[in-house]
Amino acid sequence: MDEELLGIGAFAARARLSAKALRLYDRLGLLAPARVDEVTGYRFYRTSQVERARTVALLRQLDMPLARIAEVVDADDGVVAAGRLAAYWADVEARIAGQRTLAEYLRGRLSGRSSEMYGKFVVETVDVPRQVLITETRHTLADELPAWIGSALGRLEEAASVCGGVAGVPFVAYHSEVSTESDGPAEACVPVADEAAARAWAAAQGRARSTAVRVEPAQRLARTRITKAQVAHPQILAAFEAVEQWMAAEGLTAAGPCREVYFADWDASGAEDPVCDVAFPVRRGRCGENCAMRAAR
Repeated sequence: MDEELLGIGAFAARARLSAKALRLYDRLGLLAPARVDEVTGYRFYRTSQVERARTVALLRQLDMPLARIAEVVDADDGVVAAGRLAAYWADVEARIAGQRTLAEYLRGRLSGRSSEMYGKFVVETVDVPRQVLITETRHTLADELPAWIGSALGRLEEAASVCGGVAGVPFVAYHSEVSTESDGPAEACVPVADEAAARAWAAAQGRARSTAVRVEPAQRLARTRITKAQVAHPQILAAFEAVEQWMAAEGLTAAGPCREVYFADWDASGAEDPVCDVAFPVRRGRCGENCAMRAAR
């Protein structure tokens, strides 16, 4: 039986790996020895395991998480394995693209070109009437935020049918910063027509999804309109900062949490179609330490 196996040294040489790496792969559950001597603890591997060992090592060079490496090497066939690798790499490229855009944004800020960036946004004020809102609140990090916004607003718009119907434009309010390190919370809001029905709906929900009803008084918003492409991070940061700069120049201060107001059909909109207003409730006066924090999407 031993003739069919390779000791760890010989196998490491065949696989072009170190014995230390092989012990690590064993500990992580990625590449278990074919046999371990009960007396000496010495590991033996089959020659057929060489390909798996090399593949694991190469995937680790792509910074692939261990769980996803296991999904690739444990796939039923090569086509499935290749598909899982392709899906992982698409995620990597999307992340790098976002980081590249963020680096460009930061270069603009650090080099003093902020005013140039902010000048691309047209800011105005708009009056919003009193609104009865059904809401869902969640602590979430930036990478989970887009999926949560879509699902939460979908749930609330469906619930609006028993609350007198949708009576305004849905929005997401940020009660604290949402970023890769800060989790808000964020609050998805849908205006409805019947306050009594909304309160009955909220009471029936319990606390499962942190749903609630609240009433916003009539207020004025400072806003800028952005396209679907600009909703992505970090472009949306520039929009929030452009509104803040405009507010400061106009002598206005934030009177509540900043928000993203989604007035268009997201799925039916193209990248350059206006879909969202970045906005702050405002009042006259000096901005103090308790100004609402903008969202870092």
